[in-house]
Amino acid sequence: MKSAIEVLDVFDNIRRAQRAGVYAPHKPLLILLALARVQHGKPRLVEFSAIDDRLKQLLAEFGPTGAAKSRHYPFWHLATDGHGALWELSGPRDILKRPAGATPSLTELRAHHLKGGFPANIDAALRQIPGLLQAVALRVLEAYFPATLQADIAAGLGLDLEGPTEVREAGPLTTVDTSTQRRRRDPGFRERVLRAYEYRCCVCGFDLRIGLSPAGLEAAHIQWHHVGGPDIEPNGLSLCSLHHKLFDLGAFTVEPSEHRVVFSQHAISGGRGVAGELQFHGRPIHAPQHGDLLPAPEFLAWNWKSVFKKPARVPFKDPAPNSSSITSG
Repeated sequence: MKSAIEVLDVFDNIRRAQRAGVYAPHKPLLILLALARVQHGKPRLVEFSAIDDRLKQLLAEFGPTGAAKSRHYPFWHLATDGHGALWELSGPRDILKRPAGATPSLTELRAHHLKGGFPANIDAALRQIPGLLQAVALRVLEAYFPATLQADIAAGLGLDLEGPTEVREAGPLTTVDTSTQRRRRDPGFRERVLRAYEYRCCVCGFDLRIGLSPAGLEAAHIQWHHVGGPDIEPNGLSLCSLHHKLFDLGAFTVEPSEHRVVFSQHAISGGRGVAGELQFHGRPIHAPQHGDLLPAPEFLAWNWKSVFKKPARVPFKDPAPNSSSITSG
């Protein structure tokens, strides 16, 4: 059985997308799904077909447009991370002997009953060392997802993140830092963004204060901080907590020419009248105090490509190939 430090090191060294700014949630969502299975006492290895629907649903909800189509990739490719230190496959020998790049299709994974899961030494440590599983899950969530989505992902998987902040092994007590080595955030980012938009949600105008302090307002990164988005006003939007969550889920984005709110066709409002969220579709955002503080096209292009659930509702349409803007129809 591996030690807690060894296990954390394995998960911290998951091979990531090579290009900066790429949002690739496939591996972390599969890992979190596997951690939930361990926490619930499920068998170490599981057939791909048994988790296929759940993985598809997770990627559709928390991944970029079309991410679910390649949901079988991490099940196969995780086995090459760290020379097999993180993921183990079981199945017909002729399939397992394939080169790493020869990814089996969805049909092949199902037909050949391929199984996957953590290696026995990692699985045992996660089950036996108190607090280790929660520490791993928290580090994966923090490293790959914005704070607005972390609790929803954990809840959707049934992952209980409550646990000791110290990991106790057979020996002295070991304190484990659940955070990852990420770029340090600028503590002044929130205040600068809220001030730029005069302390109101730039979508709905929400501006409640409790005393002198704004309540329920957040500074949203257009290009997420953990994938290289800078802590500057052109990469920020002042949003109420509801619209921040919807923005990070890809329910809406902002087009770069007139800075109008664009809702996804996948966002279905239960309130069909004027009170529904879709009332904001097509409306310009409440502009910041100065033009230099407006959302920058390059960050809006990243959000359109990586987060927004395409296609857009009319009168907007998908941009032409290789275009970074959203054009009006």
